Amino acid sequence: MLEKKKIIKKVMINPNRVPSEKAQHYLDLDAEYVNPVLDRYTNIVAVKGRGSYIYDINDDAYLDLGSGIAVNSLGHCHPAVVSAIQEQAAQLIHTSVTTHHTRYIELAEKLAQISPGNLDSVFLSNSGSEAVEGAVKLARYITGRPAIINFRGSFHGRTFMSVALTTSKLYFRERLEPLPGPIYTAPFPYTYRSIFPNDPAACAKDSLHQLRLLLHQVVHPSQVAAMIIEPIQGEGGYVIPPPGYLAELREIASSHGIILIVDEVQSGFCRTGKMFAIEHENVVPDIIVMAKGIAGGMPLSAFVAAKELTEQWAAARHGSTFGGNPVSCAAALATIRVMQEEKLDKRAEKLGSKILDRLRKFAQGRQYIGEVRGRGLMIGIEFNRPDGEPSRPITKHVMQNCLENKLLVLNCGEHGHVIRLMPPLTISDAEAEKACEILEKCMDIKEGEVIHEQHSK
Repeated sequence: MLEKKKIIKKVMINPNRVPSEKAQHYLDLDAEYVNPVLDRYTNIVAVKGRGSYIYDINDDAYLDLGSGIAVNSLGHCHPAVVSAIQEQAAQLIHTSVTTHHTRYIELAEKLAQISPGNLDSVFLSNSGSEAVEGAVKLARYITGRPAIINFRGSFHGRTFMSVALTTSKLYFRERLEPLPGPIYTAPFPYTYRSIFPNDPAACAKDSLHQLRLLLHQVVHPSQVAAMIIEPIQGEGGYVIPPPGYLAELREIASSHGIILIVDEVQSGFCRTGKMFAIEHENVVPDIIVMAKGIAGGMPLSAFVAAKELTEQWAAARHGSTFGGNPVSCAAALATIRVMQEEKLDKRAEKLGSKILDRLRKFAQGRQYIGEVRGRGLMIGIEFNRPDGEPSRPITKHVMQNCLENKLLVLNCGEHGHVIRLMPPLTISDAEAEKACEILEKCMDIKEGEVIHEQHSK
C-alpha cells in the first residue's frame, strides 16, 4: 500500500495571523481528505453568513464583496429564501423526471416572463457549466452544424465542452487536450488592452472585422452552429464591450443562421442594473444561459430559448437527474420575488454608479490603477506594473490587506490582475461606505511597497 503523503494546499491569500486552534483543526482535515484540486481564495473556515457578512469559526465577521462569486445575490441566508427552503424541504425534496412538480413549472413560467424578447422555453440544470453544455447541445442539434465560435477572455465553465469554450486563462485548459471541437476563437473588444485604448468604437470595429475574417478565411458560416459570448466578461476581467458591439454581433449571427448564445451566469439577475446585462444593448439572443444569482445560494441554473427552437428537439435528447430540484426552485422563486419587489435592479444601478464614481476619483493620479470599470454592482479594478503591463502582485497585495481588514474581495483577469467587486444586491449604504473606505486604504500603495514579477507562462 502506498504511503500517504501530507498535501499542502495552496490558497490564493491568507490572513497573516496564525489560524486559531479550531480553524487549524479543520484546515488540517481539509489538507488530509479534500481533493487538493479544489482551490480556495482564503483559509477562512466559514460557519455562517448573515446579510453582507460571512463569519468564520471564531465568529469573526468579514464584509463579503465576493458573494460566493455573485451567487448570494440577496446576501447570506436572506429570510425569504430560508423560509422558502424550509417550507419546501418539508413538502418535497426530490422527484427528478419521474413526475412533474409544481415548483419547476412555476419557476419556468417566471423565467420566461423575465427573459428578454420571446425566450419562453426553459430547461433547469444545476450549474452554469451544465447549462452551457445544454445550450450548445441544443444549438448543434437544431442546426445540424458542428462548429462553435467563442471569444478570447471567455469563461464558460470547467466541464469538458465548457472548458473548451473557456479562454480566460490557459491554466483551466492545459494538459486536458484533446478538448471538444471544432471551436474557433474570435477577439473580444477589450478596449483598455487593445491597440485602440482610447477609442472604444475603433476597438469594436476591429473586433468585428476579425470575426468576419474568421468566417471568411477559417470556418464557413454554414458550419457554425452557435456563437457564445458573455455580455460582460466575468473571469476574463469584468470587461464591458463597447456600445453597439453586441447588436452588430446579433446581426452577423442572424445573417448566417447562427444561434447566438449569451452567457449571463455572472452578469444576470439584477447585478448590472437590469435583470440581464444583455438588456442594456436591447439585444435578444437565441438562447440565454443563467445561474449563480438565480436562487439565493442554492445550486440551480437554466438555459432559456424560444419554443420555436426547442420544439425541434426530440424528447429525452437532454435531461438531468437533479436539475430543477424542488428546494432550489422554491429558493429561486423567493429570490426573484424579492428582486422584483425591492427593485434591486434599480438599487444596483444607483449604488453601483456611486461606487464607480468614488473609485474612479480615488484612482486619479495613481498610475498603478489602470482602469476602474463596471456596470451596476459588477465592478472591476485593473492594476498595472510601472511599464503598463498587468500586475498580479499589486492585486494580491490589495486582497491581502483587505482580508486583514475583514473585507473579502476576489480577483479575475488573464493574470489575476483585476479585483472584482460583486457585493450582495442588498448591501446597505453604510456597508458600501465601509467597504469603500477599507478598499481605498488598502489600494493606497507607496512606491516600492510591491515587488513586481514577470508573468508566469
